[in-house]
Amino acid sequence: MSGVGDGGQRSRGWHAHIQPQTVAFCYALLTVPIAGAPEHEPEEPAFEEVVVVAKREVAFANAESTAAMQRQQSPLTSVLATADNLPGVSIQEGDAFGFDDWSTTISMRGFQISLDEQQLGMTIDGMPNGNSNYGGGAKAGRYVDSTNLAGVAVSQGTADIASRSTEALGGTLDFRTSDPLDTRQVTAALTRASFDGARWSVRFDTGPVFGGALAWLSASRQTATDWVNQSADNERTHVAAKLTATMGMADLTAYLSWDDVHEDNYQRLFSAADYAADPRWDRLTADWTGMPHLDQLYRPGWSTLRENAFSYVKLEGSFGEATLSGGVYYHRNDGRGDWLPPYLVDVVDDGGGPESERLAGRVVNGGAFLGRTYFVDARGVRLLPFPGCRSSITFPYGGSGPEADAACHEPGALAVQSYRHTHYHKGRAGFAVDLDWRADLGPVESRLRGGLWHGGYKRDESRDWHAILDTRIGFAFDPTPYWRQYARRYPAWTTKWYLEESVTVGPLRLGAGIKRLRQRLERNDAQGDVPDAVIDSNSPVLLSAGLVLDTPVPGLELFGGVAENHRAYSDLLLERPRSDLAGLDPESARNVDVGLRFGREGLAVAATWYDTAFRNRVAFVDTEGVAGPNFLIGTDGAFLNAGGVESRGVELSAQLRVAEVELYLAYTRNDSRQLGTGRDRLDAELGVVPGNRVVGVPASMLAVALDWRRGPVRAGISHKVTGARFVDFGNSWRLERYGTADLHVGVDWRFSFGRLAGLQLQGVVNNLFDEEHLGGVAGQGAWIGPPRTASLTVVAEFRGR
Repeated sequence: MSGVGDGGQRSRGWHAHIQPQTVAFCYALLTVPIAGAPEHEPEEPAFEEVVVVAKREVAFANAESTAAMQRQQSPLTSVLATADNLPGVSIQEGDAFGFDDWSTTISMRGFQISLDEQQLGMTIDGMPNGNSNYGGGAKAGRYVDSTNLAGVAVSQGTADIASRSTEALGGTLDFRTSDPLDTRQVTAALTRASFDGARWSVRFDTGPVFGGALAWLSASRQTATDWVNQSADNERTHVAAKLTATMGMADLTAYLSWDDVHEDNYQRLFSAADYAADPRWDRLTADWTGMPHLDQLYRPGWSTLRENAFSYVKLEGSFGEATLSGGVYYHRNDGRGDWLPPYLVDVVDDGGGPESERLAGRVVNGGAFLGRTYFVDARGVRLLPFPGCRSSITFPYGGSGPEADAACHEPGALAVQSYRHTHYHKGRAGFAVDLDWRADLGPVESRLRGGLWHGGYKRDESRDWHAILDTRIGFAFDPTPYWRQYARRYPAWTTKWYLEESVTVGPLRLGAGIKRLRQRLERNDAQGDVPDAVIDSNSPVLLSAGLVLDTPVPGLELFGGVAENHRAYSDLLLERPRSDLAGLDPESARNVDVGLRFGREGLAVAATWYDTAFRNRVAFVDTEGVAGPNFLIGTDGAFLNAGGVESRGVELSAQLRVAEVELYLAYTRNDSRQLGTGRDRLDAELGVVPGNRVVGVPASMLAVALDWRRGPVRAGISHKVTGARFVDFGNSWRLERYGTADLHVGVDWRFSFGRLAGLQLQGVVNNLFDEEHLGGVAGQGAWIGPPRTASLTVVAEFRGR
């Protein structure tokens, strides 16, 4: 035995020992001269915030988050939550601070990101995030820290034609990082919160250096436990930097982030009866019992470990009437997902002798399994239950058979169990080039845009099984696996080009565009268990067209647009080696938007009617349900075309500022219906009922927020009502509407006391009235939403010369 596994608790590196004394070091940076840095007097920050509901002169619906929306969330909270109050957007997170990627879901207009679907695009400063799935993907919270978030721009129905995402059947969320300040400053913050939540962050803005370049460097560290039974050990470390500079005729922007996280998961509930029995327990346990059938739900054994490093460099220059921009990016992802199957997998025929899976240092690569071992005797020989014994175990997953019940085995029988690790690694890189040319042709203004994006990645995934050393004590495990179930590599290459022409004649702007996406996916098996495979996913030429009309009413414009979208195949399809992909069609969608926007003197209003048709939906059929997970299946399910979705609805938003008060409102009415496959038998097999409501998608949403500020004091309250949703395809389990309120109160003092230029005190309470509710929906189950959660943050700003 090379060592003993720590039972899921990672050895902590240097980043775990960083202390808030780092603030003192960064303060010292303020006294260090930087070459080329001019002298600057401290400036009073501008408190005024621009009213922005939507970007104008765009033929499709869009919305942008505001500073008030960011204040509604604690710095501990994932940046995803800041977009939840935007029209058409529903973001559900099982953890109070968004620590658990496993239970995070996003929905817009019937399109979703969840465990089993990735139909929305996500970008970071316009650069692709890769994908958003749990296994090998990464959502925005892995790239952007709350300290450095400038805002979120959302295209609800269809993204800009240049958007760099292979998943954007529907809209796209672009998370934008803040630019460096033009003054030298250190910002340090400390947060304490419910559920042992703690966080510190430091950001150093350099001010102008080396001839006018601006940069910042930031670091943060946060920890918390789960809200259910306080058994999780969640921790996250994030380091990032950004640089902006002018180089001759070009503007340079560079960004780098590194994120390391350990999250313990939440479990779904699979029936309304389970929720009614205890609406504050997700059925994961806090204490180790020594009974594997129960300990498979031990929360510290349900873990997500991820490390992400992401960077990009962009250049943009103007040459007469043309603007040329380009960028390159690189991303590396490493991670692991853990589970606790309540048995050892029998992969070697030991001829009635001791089970070799319990012996240290012996590894079996691939191959079929022979069975499962639940109990052994003192010599390690597999035991069978007494003939005719009936198990008395009733929890979890409806109980177990006699093979898992100690009462059905001889006295002294030793229970055995596995610790299953799925390992993820991805390296991806790419480049993009865009041209924007404007010309004044007399009465007609012309704008021509075109661009190319090419990127590729290699994703490695493997799974191994480790024996737990002594189930009577805990889940410490043999670090050498007894079985490497599989090891595969998935290379992929993506190319997209687009071309768009728009003309403006008087008050009318007309535009039309074309784009095409090409992708190749491969599967390479490192153990020779399954054959290698190649699959191409090439879209037809996709069309888009739109118009924007400036009306005689000042500030009022009308818009309308239609666009075709295509989602490239995911490499998840190749994880099912025996799946027949010959009859599988790529997912496609058509989106129509018609609406108006008005903006003038502190008032912004937007209204959109939309109609979306989503075809050839690739559905993930989850093997986990009320009977519990099948830990041995390759990756827990299968994919099939399951018809599609038709969505119609309206989105309304308004923002009004009068003196010290700001009022925000967003309303969404959405009707998303399942489309059948056209084959009744297949519909029945998939559980699809044509005409039924799409699972997990709210029928309506209403968000109202009121913010007030006078001098250094500010406060705000928001309330969001999420309408009824369904959990299953058959629409037999309906989740009733619920509402949650968020409160924030703060004081922002500005003064000059040595280097200290300001202090802020910010209190946030999420789910103010402690509303019980079910949140995200995926795989025929639903996660419980977090309860009331409070946080208090202190921020200090130090100015340099």
